[in-house]
Amino acid sequence: MKKLLFICSQNRLRSPTAEAVFAEYEGIETDSAGLDHYAEVPLSTEAIEWADIIFVMEKSHKIKLAQKFQPFLKNKRVICLDIPDEFEYMDAKLIDILKKKVLKIIT
Repeated sequence: MKKLLFICSQNRLRSPTAEAVFAEYEGIETDSAGLDHYAEVPLSTEAIEWADIIFVMEKSHKIKLAQKFQPFLKNKRVICLDIPDEFEYMDAKLIDILKKKVLKIIT
């Protein structure tokens, strides 16, 4: 079972979409969180420790993640998907981009 954690800023559009899309795949568990204080689901150390692979949507998220949670990232694989904040929740184009980028990493 691969455990995938998806992170964006507010956990409202991109990361919840990724969580929902990949939750449908056999052998994969998913979770999502946001780095901002006012995120729907703020990122926790427990989520980081749980994850096998952490996906962030933008380079700025990777930097913020490292600044706030560095001690918990040792031996963690953190991958930036380079997906800008210009999509709605479950946007078909966003789903297509996520599948293209994530599936080649996890399969």
